[in-house]
Amino acid sequence: MASVTDTRSETADTERTAGRKRSVVWLLVAGVALAAINLRTAITSVGPVLDEVTVGLGMSSTVAGVLTTLPVLCFAAFGAATPGLIRRFGEHHVLVGALIALTVGLAARPLVGDPWSFLALSAVALSGGAIGNVLLPTLVKEHFPDRVGTMTTLYTTFLAVGTTMAAAGTVPMVQATGSWRAALGAFAVFGLIAVVPWLLVLRHEPPRKDPSAALSLRRVLSTAMGWQSVLFFGTQCTIAYILFGWYAQMLRDQGLSAGMAGLALSVLTALAVPTSLVLPGMMARARDHRGFVLFFFACYAVGLTGIWFWPLQGIWVWTVLIGLGMGTFTLALTFFAVRTRTSAATAAMSASSQSVGYLMGGLGPFLFGLLHQVSGGWHAPIALVAVLVTANMAVGLLLGRPRYLEDALEARAARS
Repeated sequence: MASVTDTRSETADTERTAGRKRSVVWLLVAGVALAAINLRTAITSVGPVLDEVTVGLGMSSTVAGVLTTLPVLCFAAFGAATPGLIRRFGEHHVLVGALIALTVGLAARPLVGDPWSFLALSAVALSGGAIGNVLLPTLVKEHFPDRVGTMTTLYTTFLAVGTTMAAAGTVPMVQATGSWRAALGAFAVFGLIAVVPWLLVLRHEPPRKDPSAALSLRRVLSTAMGWQSVLFFGTQCTIAYILFGWYAQMLRDQGLSAGMAGLALSVLTALAVPTSLVLPGMMARARDHRGFVLFFFACYAVGLTGIWFWPLQGIWVWTVLIGLGMGTFTLALTFFAVRTRTSAATAAMSASSQSVGYLMGGLGPFLFGLLHQVSGGWHAPIALVAVLVTANMAVGLLLGRPRYLEDALEARAARS
């Protein structure tokens, strides 16, 4: 009789343990999705109301230029610092801190009355987004090693949704509330919600890893594969920043109305959502990813050729093709997971690629505008984009080969 009772007790304990594990898994899934929504809201919510912000704060054009450059600087600096923070505090605690910083920055910056305080609090919010950029691929690799494709699909899709939501929703909120301050501050609510599942997960955080097992950015950048990842991410980032900043203006100069040019830019950015839904799962099932690189290059090549010769005649075809080509962003993020075996390598590869890559991206709009000013037309700037697209393809063909960062590090150690 006692034996039967003991068996029932053990079965009940096993079921409770299994139930807790399932609850933690679902908390992690929700946490990844909710965190991803917030990673770009501090950036894309400001652009639509930049005029109102500069007037409301008495911001000079120079300070406004600093504000538009700040995301690149923060993403580079805090992205590079993330592996060190992980070694000291652990992934979960660092992400909780990042989401709290993001929420506080978003909530507090609309309340200040001077431009420099607004810049400082924007940097606080952007620091959270920068750290989250590096951490999410790492957490996916650590907690879902057998579901990398599915979970990468989840967070890249929610990242695209959050980016689009902030860009498209800010102006309607200004119209509804009559205040740009209320509209910008409203996005802090999403950050507050995102913190909740990660606070609950902290109770179930796995034991801290040996800090010596972590990879430094210097070790990653001592390999050819590390630099290939940096250059692939950096070139796609540069192309994206150029197109986000100049595509609509370029079409308006060709004779398209302001409304239609804005719609074309919206189509360009919205195509990130279906790409994010499909691409990571396809990449997880394949070992060689060079075919994906060539597909995106072909989309870019045809789209840019159309913009060069017939900018308005086939504008929607060219826009869709270029928007598909910008799927290299999702490709770059997925490479962090599929080109590494461990979460430590994923974190190091993600941090090195994003820190250097975002700095490269920040130069793109400036060079594009300079070429336009010097040449007086759009062919020279488009040629710059074509060169970047070709470089992205060339580096991508090297990175897309079936290899792992850990193997490259071991080979280098053996040679040394």
